[in-house]
Amino acid sequence: MKILHVETGRHLYGGALQVQYLMQGLAAFGHDNVLLCDACSPLAQAAEAVARVYACEVGGDLDLRLAGRLWRVLRRERPDLLHLHSRRGADVMGGIAGRLAGVPVLLSRRVDNREPRALVPLKYALFDHVIAISRGIVAALEADGVAPERISCVPSAVDTAVYRPQRDRSWLQCELGIAPAAPVIGMVAQLIPRKGHHHLLAALPALWARHPQAQVLLLGRGPLEAQLRDTIAARAWQGRVRLLGFRDDLPRLLPCLDVLVHPAEREGLGVSLLQAAACGVPIVASAAGGIPEVVRDNGFLVPPGDAAALAQALARVLDDPQAAARMGLLGRRWVQQQFSVPAMVAGNVAVYRRLLGGAAAAARPGLATTD
Repeated sequence: MKILHVETGRHLYGGALQVQYLMQGLAAFGHDNVLLCDACSPLAQAAEAVARVYACEVGGDLDLRLAGRLWRVLRRERPDLLHLHSRRGADVMGGIAGRLAGVPVLLSRRVDNREPRALVPLKYALFDHVIAISRGIVAALEADGVAPERISCVPSAVDTAVYRPQRDRSWLQCELGIAPAAPVIGMVAQLIPRKGHHHLLAALPALWARHPQAQVLLLGRGPLEAQLRDTIAARAWQGRVRLLGFRDDLPRLLPCLDVLVHPAEREGLGVSLLQAAACGVPIVASAAGGIPEVVRDNGFLVPPGDAAALAQALARVLDDPQAAARMGLLGRRWVQQQFSVPAMVAGNVAVYRRLLGGAAAAARPGLATTD
């Protein structure tokens, strides 16, 4: 089976990382991957071992050139299926190109925001089926009027062999100058409004009243960086709150955290939550979107936007290190059971089979082994 994947993100995390996992799994079963991605993305190079890569400039949601480029790739490669993985120009433009080429079109939906109700029938008519990465996204799609039978839920995955408990606080002390005994809170998210960084900053004075030595690490990039940096400087928090940008050593850094915080106002699922849970780190997060599907006995959920509740929940984790350690064990067990890479690959392949026809798909290499 030949699948043409479209992923237009510019960084190798979140959805792009899931595409890499998926293509690796498909290649292991003998399937043929083709990838169209942004030329600026590290995915272009990372995918070369498992896909034929077409890297091009992507201009955004209204980049009409993308539809033309993709149509030409579809004509050249003649895939069995077009799988659109991201929204940045890929969903609508990809759907148009797929329809023009007469190829079945599958969309992966990774965000839980609502869409203009009047446009939903027009947009989703471009896709034969939609994969949602959480039940929260399924609910949002159904609320917008997408028929339930056109939606499948296939959760994102985490590589638990890479993300695992391997706490090394002496390394963290050398790397960032954080004392081994200081509680460390981390947040891994794009620096954009819906991730809720301002809620975390609002919660910190109350948290520091109980845990004055707590250090806060903000990992990620985005348009809010300058604003966050100014706020931290204005409050003289430079020694307590650090903006670390994008890190490529998350598997080593995450296990050093005492708690991961994620106060997002909206969230499809949260790959950083899966990674932290796999590392045995307890989580405090808002009960938004698909987050409650990750945070169960491995942490605490708070109402979105409630800074007081956020501070209280963070303090509860730091108050009781033994209970926090138990949460971490439960979190790793949960992601191993529910969010494995093989399960994610098998879930996507099951949708491919339904779209292409069970009998025909079963005759293709590897498909019969995924049931």
